Amino acid sequence: MFSLKNKKAVVTGGGSGIGKAIAIMFAKQGADVHVLEINKDSASGVINEIKSSNGNAVAHICNIADQKEILAVFEKIGAINMLVNCAGVAHVGKVETTSEEDFDRVINVNVKGVYNCIYAAIPQLRKSGGGSVINIASVAALVGLPDRFAYSAAKGAVISMTMSVAKDYIYENIRCNSISPARIHTPFVDGFIAKNYPGKEKEMFEKLSKTQPIGRMGTPEEVASLALYLCSDEASFITGCDYPIDGGFVKLNN
Repeated sequence: MFSLKNKKAVVTGGGSGIGKAIAIMFAKQGADVHVLEINKDSASGVINEIKSSNGNAVAHICNIADQKEILAVFEKIGAINMLVNCAGVAHVGKVETTSEEDFDRVINVNVKGVYNCIYAAIPQLRKSGGGSVINIASVAALVGLPDRFAYSAAKGAVISMTMSVAKDYIYENIRCNSISPARIHTPFVDGFIAKNYPGKEKEMFEKLSKTQPIGRMGTPEEVASLALYLCSDEASFITGCDYPIDGGFVKLNN
């Protein structure tokens, strides 16, 4: 089950965090993985890790906010079977503490970047007779989070785009779903805690972990497992859905 052999996957932001876990898992399941990443060192690291396990992967260093650049990358990649939009940036602040520059940066990557990649991917999915698009959203889109104004807005747009794409391309055998994680333990979280709570890292880690009713943060591999299912043939009857993976955060905290 959940084999991706003879399939080609594009994973944006595949050099770190959730994107890295997805790229590695998809490669283990047999997919030819194309990692879109702005950080060359991060991209090289995940490609080397995949190849060391006899997987197939290629890195494309690019900026997903630049449509011309993304169109060229997808044209080079050719026909694909799946796209997973993981690349994203965060911002801490409510509306009054979100500058125009900060807002534009979040929207350009988290919204326009997703649009650019779907826009470029649709013709390549058609060449394969259809396929699957997964957009990584967030619980921030479902309930809003304190001091995450721009991020919550952007992830709300991601879910809306997911539903629109699912409806527009259902008769072309192109499925589109989104995944809304709560707090996932990635290097980003560790860096955020170290930067904002020096000397209180352990205390803050425990506090942030307990914001999920299940009592811990999720792992990138748990999100990757859900993405694998949604991209597999076993999920061929699923489209137009958002899947919270949140340790009970949305339903049990409200």
